[in-house]
Amino acid sequence: MGNVPKPPSMAALKKRIRDHRTQAASDGFVRERFCLDREDARAKAREWFQSYPKAAYWTEVESWRVVGDGRIEFTMRRLSSAD
Repeated sequence: MGNVPKPPSMAALKKRIRDHRTQAASDGFVRERFCLDREDARAKAREWFQSYPKAAYWTEVESWRVVGDGRIEFTMRRLSSAD
């Protein structure tokens, strides 16, 4: 049989996650995660876009998903300043 690669160890996975979080924290963006009902999630996203206009802060919904109880879990991202 061919060479089947071994899955990474738990320690290696933890290191990759830690390294990714460190890099994300130093990229100049501010992130905030929310888990809200659909309408509240829409209102929160609108609030961010009004407070931090996309053109100046590169504001965006970085990721989102529907969780088991129908709520929306999402991460908003913006530049720390618009200088």
